[in-house]
Amino acid sequence: MDDLWFFQVVASNETLTAASRELGCSLSVVSKRLSALEQRLDARLVQRGARRLVLTSEGEQYAARSRTILDQVRDLEESLADRSAHLRGSLTVEATLGLGRAHVAPLVGEFGAAHPHLRVQLQTSALPLRPHRRTFDVAVHVGPPPDSSLRMRRLAANRRVPCAAPGYLAERGVPRTIDDLADHNCIVLREKESDYALWRFGDTAHPRQVRVHGDLASNDGDVVTDWALQGRGVIMRSEWHVGPHLESGDLVRVLPHCPTPAADIYALHGGNGHVPLRVSRFIEHLAAGLPQRIRCPWTGP
Repeated sequence: MDDLWFFQVVASNETLTAASRELGCSLSVVSKRLSALEQRLDARLVQRGARRLVLTSEGEQYAARSRTILDQVRDLEESLADRSAHLRGSLTVEATLGLGRAHVAPLVGEFGAAHPHLRVQLQTSALPLRPHRRTFDVAVHVGPPPDSSLRMRRLAANRRVPCAAPGYLAERGVPRTIDDLADHNCIVLREKESDYALWRFGDTAHPRQVRVHGDLASNDGDVVTDWALQGRGVIMRSEWHVGPHLESGDLVRVLPHCPTPAADIYALHGGNGHVPLRVSRFIEHLAAGLPQRIRCPWTGP
């Protein structure tokens, strides 16, 4: 069991140095212990020489199966230690930066206050979700989940919509068609290693893509929205994020007759058949609280 826990820490970090910091021991101790584990298993778990820690196929299998076993053991100990309503142990939640700060963090705080015997950690990141190196119990993800091995629950409806400040539209004109975006300064959000300058319209049956151009870009969604509010260009952002600005009139939706693909919000967790009680209870908390927090009184096509 100690080896399973040790390798979980190794597999969840980008480097052995980072793993050694989390384990509270030297890099040489971690390296020797990893070599001893590989020798015992007669299998190479980590590729040597890479700048980042890369798991072999055997390492990915060992990490996934050991995670399942550790989850089951934790849940068994919780159920035996206390048969009351108390949740115990630890819960790690992962979310994107913007949604995590604005809405997931308050819900995590509420859940932690309601379950004082539970240790809850929230990790926010602009990096794409990495299911093969899962460091979370529950991930809150915007858009189609990237991996079918994860179990998911839809928490709230959401779409990405193009919008701009009234002052910008008064100066530059209102785009009437998708092709008109070529004549506008489009502010792009560089996130999740995607093709950020490719804006998508339509639905699964009739998809449409257009490559936009502009003189401003950022990996921070709040920065991008602030630039739009200052009248610097057109943005494509999630309804949950720009809904209040659309309601107040500080931003105006453009191309309202052009539908955009769904980017619903999901809770993701491990794909095995066992779901720890702390995970299922937290997902229920998200499902009840998140739609109430992001619901906007404005409606768009």
